[in-house]
Amino acid sequence: MAVKGHGQEGSQQTGVQQAGVLAFVVADDHPMVRDALAAALKGGFDGARISFAGTLTETQAAIESAPETDLLVLDLDMPGMLGLAGLAALRAAHPALPIAIVSASTNSAAMRQAIEMGAAGFIPKLAAADKFLDAVRAILSGALYLPDEARDGALNSRDRDLAQRAAQLTPQQHRVLSLLAEGMANKLIAYEMQISEPTVKAHVTEILRKLGVTSRTQAVILAQRLSLEPVTKPLPATAEE
Repeated sequence: MAVKGHGQEGSQQTGVQQAGVLAFVVADDHPMVRDALAAALKGGFDGARISFAGTLTETQAAIESAPETDLLVLDLDMPGMLGLAGLAALRAAHPALPIAIVSASTNSAAMRQAIEMGAAGFIPKLAAADKFLDAVRAILSGALYLPDEARDGALNSRDRDLAQRAAQLTPQQHRVLSLLAEGMANKLIAYEMQISEPTVKAHVTEILRKLGVTSRTQAVILAQRLSLEPVTKPLPATAEE
């Protein structure tokens, strides 16, 4: 694994002087990437405790089972994440937990948008393990971390507004939005989430209000923008406008 970036200068020691053992959650759906990230963390932080997750649901469970977690290392492209919408859901559920995004994306605007939505850092995957550790140390010290290429410029007002609106969604509302983006009707969403259909409708109403849109289709379009992927396929059918 390699991570290229720039932040506050980190210690070059194999271990770092930390009070107590640090706990990390490494969330990525590729086992080889998880293993590489874990190896780097164990090499840089003596006795580091590491939990793993491969989906948004598993990530939420891992954090809840380890409330002492010091840092979440998060991939945006896992199942259930819906890109930055998943970050917003995790940020809302765990506002005090630092989150470091580790991504293959080289989109500078996306990196800055992740920071706007509450991430403590954005670390590209392509680079050296020592640079990854420098970034993690900077984040643990309370600094924000961005690679050099993302430091210049600012989000345009539309993207900043979208990030702020999406950050208002609760974890349940994020889950409903992700299922809407898959084209599910209210009845199927209710079955999937084991909640009542009226509750789903109430969530949809709140999602539309918070995102500032008037239809499910518009909400799905915004969800696709949050995923950081260009819209290259037809929108899912949304019969229940």
